[in-house]
Amino acid sequence: MKSIAIVGAGQSGLQLGLALLQHGYEVTLISNRTADQIRAGKVMSSQCMFDTALQIERDLGLNGWEADTPQIEGFGIAIADPDAPRRKQIHFVAPLDRYAQSVDQRVKMPAWMDEFERRGGRLVICDAGIEDLEAYAAAYDLVIVAAGKGEIVKLFERDAERSQFDRPQRALALTYVRGVVPRSPLPGISFNARPGLGELVIFPALTVSGQCEIVSFFGIPGGPMDCWSDVVTPDQHLEKTRWLLDTFFPWEADRCRNIELTDPNGILSGRFAPTVRKPLARLPSGRVVLGMADAVVVNDPITGQGSNNAAKCATSYLKSILELGERAPTQEWMTQTFERFWAYAHDVSAWTNAMLLPPESHVLNLLGAAGKVPDIARTIVNGFDDPRKLYRLWMDPLACERYVGSHTGSLEVTA
Repeated sequence: MKSIAIVGAGQSGLQLGLALLQHGYEVTLISNRTADQIRAGKVMSSQCMFDTALQIERDLGLNGWEADTPQIEGFGIAIADPDAPRRKQIHFVAPLDRYAQSVDQRVKMPAWMDEFERRGGRLVICDAGIEDLEAYAAAYDLVIVAAGKGEIVKLFERDAERSQFDRPQRALALTYVRGVVPRSPLPGISFNARPGLGELVIFPALTVSGQCEIVSFFGIPGGPMDCWSDVVTPDQHLEKTRWLLDTFFPWEADRCRNIELTDPNGILSGRFAPTVRKPLARLPSGRVVLGMADAVVVNDPITGQGSNNAAKCATSYLKSILELGERAPTQEWMTQTFERFWAYAHDVSAWTNAMLLPPESHVLNLLGAAGKVPDIARTIVNGFDDPRKLYRLWMDPLACERYVGSHTGSLEVTA
């Protein structure tokens, strides 16, 4: 197998394509937008990449912004008191063992597209449909769909057994701003929750105009934070952002008094259902294409795993392709390639889905203990780099209680 077509020029598609070029493969990448259109377009995400994913980019020589991007050194978690919601019931800040970073995809993806062509890849600008997939499947040894939305993603059947939800769990909105007073000490991520209403996450990033902060809201559908349907203009979006901060997160509003938009396109809102899809799609001709990353596993962004999952999926698929060598990719191999990634992604999805539900008592006990025991706080915040480490604590009450007890001398810790 030497010729591969990848449909989708996001984190996973570009990263895999660039890595394959290094190993001598003939790679064609299909994007529905040019690099210039992406640079001038709307923001696409509120990505935050932790150290493992960043190291993948370093190893591939794709970390051209690292020196200019703010270092996310710490991670704070605050949960409002249900009886006095303007006060924090649980609060802790802990250092990340190695810093995280966020680069606006309008900066990263166009540069990677240019680099892809510089390294000998073929870039095609086309809003690929089923007929295009048929043509690629006939001409290439393997076709991988790395797009996160659109007609072709619908070819991948929803996996009902692996998809916990069938509807959106949050109304999502993000705002790229300047003027946020950095948190001190340990500048970085601030994760805030109002039980029954939703969450707010703020963290520094690099955007098209320089350093900024990303303000992301996650409102429970039908609640007061689900309030973006009447927002039309960028100014209205900024005013809604200020209102939500003042109304539901006053402890964060104080450092956001002087925020302004980085650019009119630095806003986004919407909603989608977290979904796991079956990894193979059969075209009308009978040929089969393989899905990857958001095409087959899309999580709610509440845990910030989107770009991290995409990077790790591309790395996993690369290993499977290299191991296959010159043999033809069979449907069995395609399925095994996905299952290899799913062995990691299962825990990430299950933990992320748990974060969308009211926390169980053992999780509240864990978070309360983190507010008193620095080692527990550090375990939690560093678990965002590899959520498998948090999966058991969230999903196994007995294991969680034993863990808390080993650090506190008892199994009960009040918030």
